[in-house]
This record gives sequence, C-alpha cells and structure tokens, in this order.
Amino acid sequence: MPAKTNARKPAKTKTRKAPTRKWSRNVKTESTFPPKGTFTKSGEEVARIMARKDVSPGGVGSAIRMVQMFINRGGKNLTPTRKKELEKAKRILQRKEHPKRTGS
Repeated sequence: MPAKTNARKPAKTKTRKAPTRKWSRNVKTESTFPPKGTFTKSGEEVARIMARKDVSPGGVGSAIRMVQMFINRGGKNLTPTRKKELEKAKRILQRKEHPKRTGS
C-alpha cells in the first residue's frame, strides 16, 4: 500500500473580472439639458438654474436627480470642492422641495 501524504492540492486562484463600464456613461438625454457650464458654478447658482421650469420641467425632484446624476457620472474625477458644491446645490433643492423638514 502506498504511503499517505498530507500534501494539499494547490488552491485555485480567483481571477478578477475586468470592471464593467457604468451604465450612467451612456445616458444622453435630449429633452432637458441644463445650460453649458451650469455645474461649474457655486452651489446656490446651480440650484437656482436647475430649479427653473425650462431646465427641469418635471419639478424640483427632477432637478435633484439631474444633479445627483452629474455627481455619479463625475465619480472619482470630481474634485472634493466641486463635489461639495454640488452636494450643497442638492441640499438647497431638497429644502425647496420639502420646506417644512428640519435638519442640516
């Protein structure tokens, strides 16, 4: 009888799948484009522009979603200061949508 060995089989290494492209990069809405350069302005200005009916005919909720979409598409390429300004614009729009809510 052959001697028993305690040798293990080599562990299978998992190969990482290449990251898939984000779906948001393919979104191109023709209906409601904000004016060029909108997202490079201050948070207050972005909120004021995005709240207009010609930019967000679906209302303030639509404006909030557009700002969030821009933040998501920017991803790691957005500078921290730019992201902070866009988040500020989003908060201003949220307060406009729900004025009775309290908080920061």
